[in-house]
This record gives sequence, structure tokens and C-alpha cells, in this order.
Amino acid sequence: MSRLNVLFVCSKNQWRSPTAVAIYRRDDRVSVRSRGTAKAAVQTIRSDDIVWADVILVMEDNHRQRILADFPGEAKFKPMHVLDIPDDYQFMDDELVELIRSAAEPIIETKLSE
Repeated sequence: MSRLNVLFVCSKNQWRSPTAVAIYRRDDRVSVRSRGTAKAAVQTIRSDDIVWADVILVMEDNHRQRILADFPGEAKFKPMHVLDIPDDYQFMDDELVELIRSAAEPIIETKLSE
């Protein structure tokens, strides 16, 4: 079985999406990357990240909107889900970890069963 490529996206690629990668890094079901939409992001999202991804999980709707605006061709038919996780947490905050797991896991499970 091949791994599901999951791209996690937040604004600055500083707390939320790197936390998601840390959670799923050793999960044999998925390959993960994290990127940010802001120009000042640690790792800014690029078109090849979108092409690589089987599914894109964004923390807020404004991230989805930015991806669709900046990469209309690549993102047009790409499955993208908004996790609705605000930028209120530090890296690996216990509540952030729980929010990511509870929001991302059903999506990952569904994509794996398709």
C-alpha cells in the first residue's frame, strides 16, 4: 500500500503545520510536509508541494483561499480541507496536538479508504 501524501498548511509554517508534521512523521500510512502561505513563512508553499500532495489540510479558510488564488491550476481539483484551528498555540501545545488529531484523522482515514 502506498502512503498518502498529506500537506499541512498554516500562515508562517511556525507552530501549527510543523506540529501536524511532528504528530504524523512516524505514521506509516502517510508522508507529510508542512508549508506556510505568508511570504515570511519558514517554508513557503510552492506549486510542487501542491502537485505532490494527495490531500491538503489547511488550518484556516484564508489559507485555502490563498492557495486557490496563488495556484489556481494546481489546486483546482486537489482535495483541500479546512481544519478550523486558530493561531492560538505554540509548537506541540497539548491542546493543539489534540485539535489536529481530531480534525485530521477522519480526513486521512477517509482518503486512505478511497
